[in-house]
Amino acid sequence: MAGTPLPHKPLADRIAVVTGASRGIGRAASLALAAAGAHVIAVARTQGALEELDDAVRAAGGSATLVPLDLCDYDAIDRLGAAIHERWGRLDVLVGNAGVLGKLMPLGHVDPKVWSNVMDVNVTANWRLIRSLDPLLRRSDAGRAVFVTSGAASSCRAYWGPYAVSKAALEALVRTYAAETATTPVRAMLLNPGPLRTAMRKAAMPGEDPETLRTPEDLAPHIVRMASPDWSGSGTIFDFPTGQILTPQKPA
Repeated sequence: MAGTPLPHKPLADRIAVVTGASRGIGRAASLALAAAGAHVIAVARTQGALEELDDAVRAAGGSATLVPLDLCDYDAIDRLGAAIHERWGRLDVLVGNAGVLGKLMPLGHVDPKVWSNVMDVNVTANWRLIRSLDPLLRRSDAGRAVFVTSGAASSCRAYWGPYAVSKAALEALVRTYAAETATTPVRAMLLNPGPLRTAMRKAAMPGEDPETLRTPEDLAPHIVRMASPDWSGSGTIFDFPTGQILTPQKPA
């Protein structure tokens, strides 16, 4: 997969929603999807950062619709689905990227508000996106959904509790969705980006040299591939650090 040039505009005339689109993986994915021909519906909380993204998309010859939205506003997610239905009648790509780290500390010390916020953003918001956008993905000839997970879901390291639990729940959510759409044109993938040069990684590992890490821009072409109509995988994990497709296993 790595190093193979992308076909010219493989996502021409396709409609793509990206959450957490204003920075990091979401911004890189939005720019790459737009460069591949998709019209990007960019979702993030910050209007100013979305406008900066829009400038970059347009400068590169792409197009975007900006949606300032807090993913904890679940009614707004429902309205987003209704608005996409009214304007385009379908959705071709969903990139569920937005996520929060919470705080690294022992489980018994986690504030309930921190726990709830991590679950609300990392799990419930993605379920609400599926609930709102699944009918639109099914109206595409090749609906593609990609959700960003983490190695923390399986490593279960000390002090990473809320984040690890939320990503494990996200993986169960997406695998269930993949099973439910197995006989439809929809394919749902999980993406483990591994350590990347992002603000979240810096918050988690403040002593790490960011220059030793790959960037969201390195990852973005793989998101374009999984968003493409010819991608057939579903219910599995693309592990960016190894470049492999991983199939979740039952306990031995």
